Amino acid sequence: MKRSKSIISSPLPSHDPVEDGAEEAADTGQDTELRDWSVDVAQHGARLDQALAAGVPEFSRSYLQQLIEAGAVTVNGVVATKSSAKVRAGDKGCIELRPTPQSQAFKPETIALDVVFEDEHLLVVNKPAGLVVHPAPGNWSGTLLNGLLGRDPKAMLLPRAGIVHRLDKDTSGLMVVARTRAAMDALVAMIAARDVSRQYLALAHHAWTGPRQRQVEAAVGRDPRNRLRMAVVDLTHQAGKTASTGFTLLDNADKGCWVQCTLQTGRTHQIRVHMASIGHALVGDTLYGGHAVAGMERQALHAFRLAFEHPFTQAALEFYAPLPPDMTAALENWGLRYNRN
Repeated sequence: MKRSKSIISSPLPSHDPVEDGAEEAADTGQDTELRDWSVDVAQHGARLDQALAAGVPEFSRSYLQQLIEAGAVTVNGVVATKSSAKVRAGDKGCIELRPTPQSQAFKPETIALDVVFEDEHLLVVNKPAGLVVHPAPGNWSGTLLNGLLGRDPKAMLLPRAGIVHRLDKDTSGLMVVARTRAAMDALVAMIAARDVSRQYLALAHHAWTGPRQRQVEAAVGRDPRNRLRMAVVDLTHQAGKTASTGFTLLDNADKGCWVQCTLQTGRTHQIRVHMASIGHALVGDTLYGGHAVAGMERQALHAFRLAFEHPFTQAALEFYAPLPPDMTAALENWGLRYNRN
């Protein structure tokens, strides 16, 4: 461990650097480094994280906030845990620069992935339920991103290891991942242009009524009553984005319905929110009013079909993922038939 001195006196940056912090702790070359710091008159009244970011410019403000929250920063001998705390001229302290869960999140890991297609440009993965796509609070390791880095070192050169869209942790099924920057740019543009067909199978509560086909056009945004949820929102009064989902009834029973869902947009929790909004919360989806029945302990949603034109070979690609055992058993439990067409 080495110790150095830093005087916080440089001008505050006008904006935070856009960095993920993945490399910063490793760049010090040591497990930890202690830096003494002090505040001069020019920084009087600044936020602690702003002052530290100005005095230690080689590290992002988000990384320094992580250290503050981890108790690695002292001010006048007292551990500081609030990034918003104000500093005063003459304050002295110490910061311990060390790896955090966030700073180590983008690390290669050996994770068995079900790759159903792969060439030099892209790959298609059948993601199991329970696998988180991208590192986030509570899941800083063991994610699809970590597994992609572990199977292909070149993925480290791509933003998010080539991930161009996501599935919720407890949603199973197909995802396309880029292997080059050119492929990533092309796939992102194709998804935005709705040139990638993504279809899901869902088991939902309550018998379906009305036409077998239904189109839901309803904006989705953060639920103002519960920030952990999304909700159908009125864009004239609330923040959100337009969202469109097509639904086709495949089979029906007294207890619930078996539905094919086609995404025209890709908003957070879109299918789950839209199904709940029309009175058919997904089985197992407790966040949106569903219940764990028929043996389902997670939301009964599976991305079963993915189709698009290869961005470089122009080949028509179409992939199907078999229904997971838990959803197959749930269908049988309710006397429903699986018909992917």
